[in-house]
Amino acid sequence: MPARLRTVLAEDQYLLRDGLTHLLAAHGFDVVAAVGSGPELHKALLEHRPDVSVVDVRMPPTNTDEGLQVALAVRREIPGLPILVLSQHVEQLYARELLADGTGAIGYLLKDRVFNADQFIDAVHRVAGGGTVMDPEVIAKLLAGNATDPLSALTPREREVLGLMAEGCSNAAIAARLFVSEGAVGKHTASIFSKLQLGPSDDTNRRVLAVLAYLGS
Repeated sequence: MPARLRTVLAEDQYLLRDGLTHLLAAHGFDVVAAVGSGPELHKALLEHRPDVSVVDVRMPPTNTDEGLQVALAVRREIPGLPILVLSQHVEQLYARELLADGTGAIGYLLKDRVFNADQFIDAVHRVAGGGTVMDPEVIAKLLAGNATDPLSALTPREREVLGLMAEGCSNAAIAARLFVSEGAVGKHTASIFSKLQLGPSDDTNRRVLAVLAYLGS
């Protein structure tokens, strides 16, 4: 039998916290702490160093972005600590910082866009496994903070590369399609990220953001 993943849950609403605790337990997670405030979350993350954490953004005592700030602060102390943010709100500044640390094992879901238990549990597992799970609406709002026409600065070749990226092609596949070296594709990709103001981060995250910019153009 696989080991139960040790989980910290942070949610200030009692009924939702209790419901999520039972849901996680029913799907094989060991909820080692279920807390309702920022300070409790900070203590639980440092004490338990869980396999994954599910964290609300707005929590006491500030009821603003306490949960997300605590998650970011602890990830600076424990790089790569898996965090799945589950919120009603998109906090653009901190969401960008969460993506930008480049260590993976992060997620950001909106509560009203989680439609069933399987979707939620799959996201928790993916984050625990080191993956990235971002709600499309979260990514769209992050892109909205970029230039009005984010693709205007791209060269024709960079647009070709981005178009193939949108088709799901890897750098190697793009190189084969365009009859150039993989190294050349890497340089074009780096230039695309720079022009779209997608700073240092996991390349998978940046590819998602770049493709969404392309599709929305």
